[in-house]
Amino acid sequence: MASLVMAAEKFRDLSQAIDVPLLDATVAAFYGTGSKEERVAADRILQDLQSNPDMWLQVVHILQHTKNLNTKFFALQEYILCGNYEAKPSWVNLVVLEGVIKYRWNALPVEQRDGMKNYISEVIVQLSSNEASFRMERLYVNKLNVTLVQILKHEWPARWRSFIPDLVAAAKTSETICENCMVILKLLSEEVFDFSRGEMTQQKIKELKQSLNSEFQLIHELCLYVLSASQRTELIRATLSTLHAFLSWIPLGYIFESPLLETLLKFFPMPSYRNLTLQCLTEVAALNFGDFYNMQYVKMYNFFMVQLQAILPPATSIPEAYANGSSEEQAFIQNLALFFTSFYKSHIRVLESTQENISALLMGLEYLINISYVDDTEVFKVCLDYWNSLVLELFEAHHNLDNPAVTANMMGLQMPLLHVMVDGLGSQILQRRQLYATPMSKLRMLMICRMAKPEEVLIVEDENGNIVRETMKDNDVLVQYKIMRETLIYLSHLDHEDTEKQMLKKLSKQLSGEDWNWNNLNTLCWAIGSISGSMMEEQENRFLVMVIRDLLNLCELTKGKDNKAVIASNIMDKPAEIGSWRSLKYVVGQYPRFLRAHWKFLKTVVNKLFEFMHETHPGVQDMACDTFLKIVQKCKRKFVIVQVGESEPFVSELLTGLPTTVADLEPHQIHTFYESVGHMIQAESDPQKRDEYLQRLMDLPNQKWAEIIGQARQSVDFLKDQDVIRTVLNILQKDIICNTKVNLGWVFMGPRLGDAKHPLGRVKLPSLG
Repeated sequence: MASLVMAAEKFRDLSQAIDVPLLDATVAAFYGTGSKEERVAADRILQDLQSNPDMWLQVVHILQHTKNLNTKFFALQEYILCGNYEAKPSWVNLVVLEGVIKYRWNALPVEQRDGMKNYISEVIVQLSSNEASFRMERLYVNKLNVTLVQILKHEWPARWRSFIPDLVAAAKTSETICENCMVILKLLSEEVFDFSRGEMTQQKIKELKQSLNSEFQLIHELCLYVLSASQRTELIRATLSTLHAFLSWIPLGYIFESPLLETLLKFFPMPSYRNLTLQCLTEVAALNFGDFYNMQYVKMYNFFMVQLQAILPPATSIPEAYANGSSEEQAFIQNLALFFTSFYKSHIRVLESTQENISALLMGLEYLINISYVDDTEVFKVCLDYWNSLVLELFEAHHNLDNPAVTANMMGLQMPLLHVMVDGLGSQILQRRQLYATPMSKLRMLMICRMAKPEEVLIVEDENGNIVRETMKDNDVLVQYKIMRETLIYLSHLDHEDTEKQMLKKLSKQLSGEDWNWNNLNTLCWAIGSISGSMMEEQENRFLVMVIRDLLNLCELTKGKDNKAVIASNIMDKPAEIGSWRSLKYVVGQYPRFLRAHWKFLKTVVNKLFEFMHETHPGVQDMACDTFLKIVQKCKRKFVIVQVGESEPFVSELLTGLPTTVADLEPHQIHTFYESVGHMIQAESDPQKRDEYLQRLMDLPNQKWAEIIGQARQSVDFLKDQDVIRTVLNILQKDIICNTKVNLGWVFMGPRLGDAKHPLGRVKLPSLG
């Protein structure tokens, strides 16, 4: 503590050169493992120093004389404590010198500005000219690079016109200096084009961009020189990384009218540079400035595909290679997905011209489909985004085929030629559909195999201890499901027969056991449910009958309660995750049009659900109750009319057997069941019948209420029992459900204890006397 007291006193006067060893000791005390008091005292001293307006003038002196890395950073940084001192402190760094650069630079005397920028430049050159010091002090050099770029934002180009020529000249003196120069150039590009918003005026940003553009020839020549002459891995990687930052904005002539593309493609087969090169090629692929460079894009793509086949043979199982690959190999697959999707979004049309180009295009799409099977969410999102846009484009052309004016406009044809070209236009669209028929067929299978999980209902306990149903609506999986569903619907419209064939073929493999597992069955059923409404009704009915037949056969063939529970949940609806198995996507519940048109089947499904309500296997009762609710919501009118061959409406038959049906259900499941029956009753248009159904629906809770009131009349203490309280709450909950969720009004009858209009008015203890 004595040294800290001395430091506090000595550091008050900064008119003389600061005592660097004492500053080292203070910084060490701050970062040390000493007492809380020592760290607090050191922090106070350092903060006082940073608040001193003359402190920045000591920066050069400190950097010249200290050997302590933390002290060097202190000279360049201001630390603001974010946490408390009981734990290891957390710090946010604000640059001392950068604070001066950002807010006071233009107010400083010219000699101070020149002195600081010259000193920082000299230190950077000194440290990066020697391999050993450059590697050892890399973190420090990086910080100095950032500081230099901040100065450049003020000084260049007006007051430092020679910066780019000076930098390029310095880069040619040493490979390590050149490597660091590449880092500075990358930082400068990122500052100007990526991070400049809010930091500089629009006029200043425009000025810097124009300067970079006008002087890029020197940078371009330096990059080509390095890539053609250097054998140093670190330098080549730094150069490729810098090019990657520049390629999105440089004039296109530097890319297509120079050896740059050929040079990049030369590095693509080399493992050390493959990912960086692929990132550069992806930036080029994403550029889209008309048709002028179409031939160069075709040449680039074809040459790329030749190289890719040698690196990653078409027969390779990409998902397996990804799963077993190193981080670099996995990054390669990720970058490959970005390259293909970027290229196709901007330039797929230019590959549809000749048979050679078409072959390369189809091979690339095959690669992308295989990449889409990789078990990585981010990779799949990249692929899915492109598949969705491609399928939408093909669908819109197909959909607008009957409207030639719309289609001609979409394809960029001249309207005066419309009447002459109608037949040819339709032919072009059909030919394009035929071109993509095989990839689209494989894409249908991809969507079926990887269909995401739709909206799910979870059974959870609320803050009051009540079991409630909670719908999960806003999550990444649901967003992915919606995109996949949209894509599969478009694919179905493009070729209903192939969609049906793919699904039934996969389902037959489930039956034969060739492709049996839970995930395959689940995703298949989600996919089948997702295309509801995309077919003509007759075709949909025929398709669904075959699906249901096979699923029911599968339910009989598969042994074990676990299997039957999952299969049954797939047939009915309600995806829910319970224990070791998941009950997944609905099929029948997603096709209400089919259910409404086939009463006997609908009744069979509902009666089967009633059977499941007695099944004690975990999760099956929840699945049955929730599926029953969804089916009733979509088909409720069917349950309140007398169907052909029936003597009474189904709702009446249901109410007769109500006690038996709900006998094995938990309270929250009974509430769901009551909500379902409430929806049925709501569909009854005859008020007299509706009241009769309501009376019968509430018979069970009324009987239970009468029993409780009878016991309470003998002893009020009976109502203090926790089980009795829960029973009362459950009775009232049924009434609340019918009123709020089904809008039937307060239907609870009670045992006629007075004239209260609501059950809450009849549960006051004084009324029991």
